[in-house]
Amino acid sequence: MNKQDQMTMQEAERKMESLREVFQVVRLVDGKMLMDREKRINAGDLSETCQCYTFWKKDKECKNCSSLLALKEQTQKIKFEFLDSQVFQVISRYVEIDGRPYVMEMIQNLDESIQIDQEGYEKLISKLSGYNEKLYTDVLTGIYNRRFFEEEIKKMEDEAGIAVIDLDDFKLHNDTYGHSAGDAALITTANIIKKYIRKTDILIRYGGDEFLLILPSIKKHIFEDKLKLIQEKIHDAVVPNYEKMQLSVSIGGAIFREGNIEDAVASADRQMYIAKNYKNMVITEWDENGKKKEENSASEKLKQQILIVDDSEINREILKEILKEDYRILEAANGEECLEQLERYGTGISLVLLDIVMPEIDGFEVLAAMNQNHWIEDIPVIMISSEDSDSYIRRAYEMGVSDYISRPFDAKIVYQRVLNMIKLYAKQRRLIRLVTRQIYEKERNNRMLIGILSQIVEFRNGESGRHVIHINLITQLLLEQLVKKTGKYQLSWEDRFLIATASALHDIGKIGIDERILNKPGKLTKEEFEIMKAHTLIGAQMLDNLDMYRNEKLLKLAYEICRWHHERYDGKGYPDGLVGEEIPISAQVVSLADVYDALVSERVYKKAFSHEKALEMIQNGECGTFNPLLLQCMTEAQDKLKTMMEVAEKE
Repeated sequence: MNKQDQMTMQEAERKMESLREVFQVVRLVDGKMLMDREKRINAGDLSETCQCYTFWKKDKECKNCSSLLALKEQTQKIKFEFLDSQVFQVISRYVEIDGRPYVMEMIQNLDESIQIDQEGYEKLISKLSGYNEKLYTDVLTGIYNRRFFEEEIKKMEDEAGIAVIDLDDFKLHNDTYGHSAGDAALITTANIIKKYIRKTDILIRYGGDEFLLILPSIKKHIFEDKLKLIQEKIHDAVVPNYEKMQLSVSIGGAIFREGNIEDAVASADRQMYIAKNYKNMVITEWDENGKKKEENSASEKLKQQILIVDDSEINREILKEILKEDYRILEAANGEECLEQLERYGTGISLVLLDIVMPEIDGFEVLAAMNQNHWIEDIPVIMISSEDSDSYIRRAYEMGVSDYISRPFDAKIVYQRVLNMIKLYAKQRRLIRLVTRQIYEKERNNRMLIGILSQIVEFRNGESGRHVIHINLITQLLLEQLVKKTGKYQLSWEDRFLIATASALHDIGKIGIDERILNKPGKLTKEEFEIMKAHTLIGAQMLDNLDMYRNEKLLKLAYEICRWHHERYDGKGYPDGLVGEEIPISAQVVSLADVYDALVSERVYKKAFSHEKALEMIQNGECGTFNPLLLQCMTEAQDKLKTMMEVAEKE
């Protein structure tokens, strides 16, 4: 407390009189009265209410009383209070008057007469709304996340159209093109949906590859037309940098009128899974009730599809007769037609019955193509052939068939083995979806907790929380470029994901550094710099003390990054003076990312450099020596890096 906050009552009255020229209300609240009232409220006296600024709050409950907090901490607190459509700024300042504790309250109505420039307005809105935006925003797509549904949408009571939108063959896209392609597919899908919905509509990333769309106050026929438009536009879309990828979605729709909105979501989800049997289709709950066109009745849609591939029409007819009662049948007279059907329907096909001996493209060539396109992982194949030699059967199993039936066959045996195989794969798919959602939720929670912790460090360090986001993005980009360039470090997708996640903790040790050194605007003295350097060891020690997680890969990577992200390739870094490849690649990458972002960002001790100047300084060795391979990666990806940082700044 400053000496200026110690005064006589006469001095306090003079001060308050001058403050009334600025503030609409200025008054004193007795500190002892505030403390006594809190004790009575805590003891259960419900007749007591907080008396701070009640003259304009009209005895409404005061939550998180800033005056009481200012009293306890003997400091000044600033708070925004909302009353109906009005906003008040309340400044509560602790003072001692004639040796007794008081709180001086200064209150200003932030009405239209208050002037604020555009930059200031944006900063204020960002501060007030930023927390909720981050809390409810999906990091990848920028739309609402599952938490928003759980905490906000579940309370919804107004009538609305509910759609569950699921990307077809998402796992296949990931396995074929890589997870960066999967991310691009999700972003593209989200952007297209946003383009064709109203501002009042709500789009949520509901699961890994699943979106929930809520369209309030929409008529049924308009709702269905909107879903079909979205389905068509997504199918026509081109994913940037992955032009060969063909997107499609399965969409289920329902109308929420009253009751629990989760029931409507569950209904839309059921329709989506029916649509999955077709792939690239929209099905609504009124379709299931028999109001759909006759050629596509709901009961028919519920049937799973089987593809029969045989050059003999008689053989196809026999198998069709056995299975048509419970399955929808697709036919292919040769291997080429089979591949066309697989290309069209993908995992909408539940099983393939495949002959071996066929003209032009035989069964083994079909299997080779299914392996190449990763279809064999999701679509079971039963070979049905008169070729029953050991070599044929062995080769078929080696190429991934799930079962082998020799002709002549028993109809009941064929039916039962088909049923068993479809049930097995259906169960497997459900387990995969369940595990995927659980993993997604676990990873999301991990990222959120790490993000919160790193934000605390950044806040104390006087830097914006964007530094953590930038490091994550730059680290991902460098790692992606590195694995394209060399297999030297054997970095799996999981390794790259964990390194990028752990990068958020690189400066956690700064929480143990004196704030006067941490935020010093000028150059540090030699002694101060030695203290600052200790943040690497402090952070590593904090992580090393987490005994129960010591063997977790994420913690090991976080330890490497914390301790060694200030090491340099020529051995002139700290704290251990590691040289070259003695420095773990995780720390090398984060080190380069950290230096680049520090250069292009404004700090208390410097202005921001341009992207071009930052790269020049790094390449010239002005920021220390880095792995030449990583410098090549940064140079090769410089245009993408610049664009990525510009986009990140706008978000």
